Amino acid sequence: MKKNAIIPVVLAVSLLTAISCSGGSGNRLNVYNWSYYTPPSVIEKFEKEYNVRVVIDEYASNEEMYTKLKSGGTGYDLVFPSQDYVEIMIRQGMFEAIDKSLIPNLKNIDPVVLQKTTYDPNMEYSVPYYWGAAGILVNTGKVPDYEESWSIFSRRDLRGRMTMLDDMREVMGDALVYLGYSVNTGNFAEIEAARNLINNEWKPNLTKFDAEAFGKGYANGEFWVVQGYAEVVYEEIIDNEQLMRDTVYFIPPEGGPGYIDSMCILKVPKTRNLPINSLTLFTARKYTPNSAIHLVFLQQRIFLRGSI
Repeated sequence: MKKNAIIPVVLAVSLLTAISCSGGSGNRLNVYNWSYYTPPSVIEKFEKEYNVRVVIDEYASNEEMYTKLKSGGTGYDLVFPSQDYVEIMIRQGMFEAIDKSLIPNLKNIDPVVLQKTTYDPNMEYSVPYYWGAAGILVNTGKVPDYEESWSIFSRRDLRGRMTMLDDMREVMGDALVYLGYSVNTGNFAEIEAARNLINNEWKPNLTKFDAEAFGKGYANGEFWVVQGYAEVVYEEIIDNEQLMRDTVYFIPPEGGPGYIDSMCILKVPKTRNLPINSLTLFTARKYTPNSAIHLVFLQQRIFLRGSI
């Protein structure tokens, strides 16, 4: 994997897992998580160590996750929403409160990160897990000349070979910063200008807005330029040596929206397979092999201090 094409790692990876094991093979932890997020070997190790079966369902966007849960998708223990959906779901009473007395390693969460979690600054319902940002991946074998800018989506010569995320917050945020505005602006004229940029200059050149299949489409050569998360694409092309060499990932200097994904315990009916009454935070010092696996698997920023 091209480390210089991935979001740099500044800390070690952690795994926050909610369990209540009373023994027996019937214990099950139901996790609803992002696609490409957790190495299978880490799950296997956890299952063996805690005598629990982990069942993982995956989603490609916060909207998909939230819609499923609100429309009756039940039985999940853990979910990993981004910051805006953490705030919404806290307000709607969808999470169990966290007993922080059971998580002594919370002291290792970087306070710089907690300054940004204004939606839950005291970690009453969520614990930060990963942070990062969507960028642009370019197949330089097909597009040797390009500018590292959101303006790449205005290129008519690449029409039909580009995608952007099916995520209004991401795409609008990119357009806003490209125009020199804040991603959090409330100015109607600025929002209108960003909308016009997307609809008139970017959208005509896109194959589609897509948060699910852009990695596979990039890997099979259908798309040459995609906005998305680096780990999604690199996981798809890892066995293609030529495409690995040709692929460049960057976040344009104009910037863009960032995200913080957090671990949260969902409120569920009394039929929960594995009642939640304890939380364990595994730091890199205690589980170095697991942390190293996460490090290679995702190459994301994480939030533990003093762990490398």
